[in-house]
Formats: sequence, C-alpha cells, structure tokens
Amino acid sequence: MSELQRSFAKAQLAKLPPEAPLIFDEREEDEECADDTRNRSASDSSASSTGTIVPSPTKHLFERPKSSKPPPASRSSPLEWTEFFETELYLERQRAATKIIHHAYFSPPSSSGPLFVAHHGAGSSGLSFACFAAEIRKAIPAAGVLSLDARGHGRTQVEMPKPEDDDQTESIDLSLGTLSSDLADVVQATQTRMSWSALPDIVLIGHSLGGAVVVDLAHKGLLGSAVLGYAVLDVVEGSAMEALAHMETYLSSRPSSFPSLASAIEWHTRSRTIRNSFSARVSVPSLLLPVPTEPNPSSSHPTTETTTSYTWRTPLPPTQPFWPTWFEKLSSKFLASRGAKLLLLAGTDRLDKELMIGQMQGKYQLHVFPDAGHFLHEDQPAKVAAVVAEFWRRNDRAALVLPPKVGVGLKGHGKGEG
Repeated sequence: MSELQRSFAKAQLAKLPPEAPLIFDEREEDEECADDTRNRSASDSSASSTGTIVPSPTKHLFERPKSSKPPPASRSSPLEWTEFFETELYLERQRAATKIIHHAYFSPPSSSGPLFVAHHGAGSSGLSFACFAAEIRKAIPAAGVLSLDARGHGRTQVEMPKPEDDDQTESIDLSLGTLSSDLADVVQATQTRMSWSALPDIVLIGHSLGGAVVVDLAHKGLLGSAVLGYAVLDVVEGSAMEALAHMETYLSSRPSSFPSLASAIEWHTRSRTIRNSFSARVSVPSLLLPVPTEPNPSSSHPTTETTTSYTWRTPLPPTQPFWPTWFEKLSSKFLASRGAKLLLLAGTDRLDKELMIGQMQGKYQLHVFPDAGHFLHEDQPAKVAAVVAEFWRRNDRAALVLPPKVGVGLKGHGKGEG
C-alpha cells in the first residue's frame, strides 16, 4: 500500500466512532479458501481488498481476520500412502547369501474378491499404483491390491555379503528372472501372513519393466492356476528395444537432485513425465532420498545451517546391463502364456508386428489411451481402473455358469418318465 493510500485510510478512520463495527465479507474469504490458484498480487491491491480490509480497534489497522477454515493444501505438497492403501507389509526372505526384506503396500480383498498384484517400472515404486488402487476398489469394493517395491526400489532392503575385493562395488541383481521370482515370493509370503488356505483369483498388472516381470511370472507359471489374467501397461518388445538407445540421453537430461519434495513433484508435472499432479504428489516422494548438505562458507551467501536436498533413490545408469534382457521375447511370451491378456497403451504406434497379428486373431484385449503419457495408470487412474475392472468381470471364474451335464439331465428325465 502506498503512503498516499495509507494517509487517506487513516483520515477516514479518524472520523469513525471509537468502537467501529467490524466490516468483513465472509463469502469472499470462502472463495479464497476454495481457489488456491488466485493471483495473490491482485488481491493485495486496494481495489481487490475493499471487502477484506478490517478497521480494527487495535493498532493492527489493516489486519485480515483469521478464517476458521484451514488454508488450502499446496498442489505440490506430498500425500501420504495411508490415503490409498490400508497397510504396508515387510516380508523377509533369504535367497542364498542374500537377505531381502520386501516392502509392499496392501489393501486385502474380501473373502470373495480378487487380488490385483501390481509391479512398477524401473526407477518407480509401489506408490506408482496408489491412485489406481483407490479407483479399482471403487469399481470393485471386494477387491484387494498388492503393490510391491522391487529390489533396489522404494523401501525394499537388500543385504548382500561384502565382496572380497574392497575395490569391487556391490550390485543388486535386477535380472528379469530374479524380479519375477521376487514377485512370486511376495505373493506367497502375503498368503502366509494373511493365513489364506488358498490364493484368491489374481490379476497381475505391470507397467513398463513391471509388464515384462508379470509376463515372465505368468509364462513360468510361478503362481499356478491362481493367475486369472495379466495386464501389461505401455510396453511392447519392439518399441521398448528401440527406446533403450535413447535411455542414456533421457537420464542425463533429468535433474540430479532437487531442493525439496515440492520442487521434484513440480518437475515431474511440468516435464509431463506424470501428467496428473494428484498422483505425482503421492508417487514422486517415494522416488527420492533426503541428503543433508553441509554449509559452504565460501559461497556468495554463506550460512551455518545444514540444508537438505533430495536425490534419486534408484540410480538407473548402473542397471544398464540388464536393459536388453528385460524385454527380450516379451511379445511371444505375452501371447503364449496361460491366462486372459490385456494390453493398455498410450498409442497404437507402439504395437510391433507380432502383437498386431495377435490382436487381429483376438488373442488379447487391447485398449488405447491417446491422452495419456507413458505413466498412463497415473495420468488417468480412473479410466485405467475401469478397463481393468471390466477385464476382470469378463474373466471372473465365479461368474461363469456352466450348463448341467448331459448325462445328469437324461437320468433325471428318465426317472420322471417312470
């Protein structure tokens, strides 16, 4: 406020009685709480503040009254996983000399509901399916969702023996066979934890690398007849192999760190890596690790306080040796494995020749989301959940009503005649 405006306001206030009534437009405050994107600079001007300036009997002449409503949450503020899943699981397994504590997010199914088992892509985490999990349970209230953090990702911990050579660096085994075995172990350990006598009907869902993992699991039959079907999200062999040539360029273009979680969320949405800001608010924080930064006395703005930045939890460049093996023979395994098949893509241009022939032969169900990006289950979780829910209904074993056996009908007819 300018000096001229301040002087004018004081002159007007001097004419008021000693106990001036408070003047406040509550409707305008309600609108401000409802719209957190309003231009603050405009509201601070004299023209836009006419209804909210409060002549107070105290010395705080231009104090804005406090609203009883909490301020709106920032569109870049992180969201907790508890808003999307009922619980989290820590499942310990020993593989040779390697100890693994698998971490997964879990909402159990009812006694008759299916279990959707989700596997994320490289560099992501189980929270990539958080919004999808909430939406699929709206579509199928009896359903359960199990979404794990793969080894080297999220909160899953891997304890390996120290190498004999001190100069040798430890590397986590991210081969396709190991990842699919991990997924089967997590499902079976969940069965033990929940004391299920048998596994419920399972629909496997995998995004990108996760798509290759669930196809490998289904192809090997690691969960037997419990697998009702599997859905692969935006990955096919041909386009995946072609994309690997550009992966290094993409990784080098990403920021190496972020000053805050909010800035990381903003980068993902502004770069359109994730086009749904609500989903980014829950999934992105799990991709990062806090790193304390010591003060730098030689900087232009020296400070004595320790700050925190955030760096990637899963560095992807060291995983490069595994990239070609992840997607090798993916199309043929997808078409040949037992179970119903669903392929969800962000564009039909991703289909390779083998999948095009299979689609024309009706070997799998195809659905395209042209308005979504690579993370289509985060960009459009409600639409993806609706398609997956319908996929389950089409293949639900409990919904199949078989006709009576011919022999039984004839016997009954014979008895009636006698």
